[in-house]
Amino acid sequence: MLDLNQYLGLLVFVILGILFVLVAFGFSALFRERGTDPLRQTVYECGVPVTGTPFVSPNIRFYVFALLFVIFDSEVAFILPWAVKFKELGWVGFIEMMVFIAVLFVALVYAWRKGAMRWE
Repeated sequence: MLDLNQYLGLLVFVILGILFVLVAFGFSALFRERGTDPLRQTVYECGVPVTGTPFVSPNIRFYVFALLFVIFDSEVAFILPWAVKFKELGWVGFIEMMVFIAVLFVALVYAWRKGAMRWE
C-alpha cells in the first residue's frame, strides 16, 4: 500500500516554493515605479543615439564556442576524481579514462575540422 505521509515534506516544500514566488511577484508589482515618462522607455547606450532595431540576431559562433568550452571544461569533473582514485581503479579504470579522453579528442578534431574553433 502506498503511504502518502512520505510525500508530506515534498508537498510542504512545493507549496512554500510557489508561495515564495507569488510573494516576490506581489512585492515587485507593489513597489515598482509607475511612470509614463517616454524618456524612461528609451534604450540607454552610454549617451550614443540608438541606431537600428534592438532585435538583432546574435552570431551563432558565440553559442558554439561557449558550448565547446562547457563540454571540454566539464571533463575536469571526471578526470580529477579519477586521478585521485587512480591506484584503486587499476588498469580497468585507466582504460576507461583513455576511452573517455579518446572520445573527447575525436570530438575536438571534428569541431576543429568543421571550423568551430575559428574566430573571425
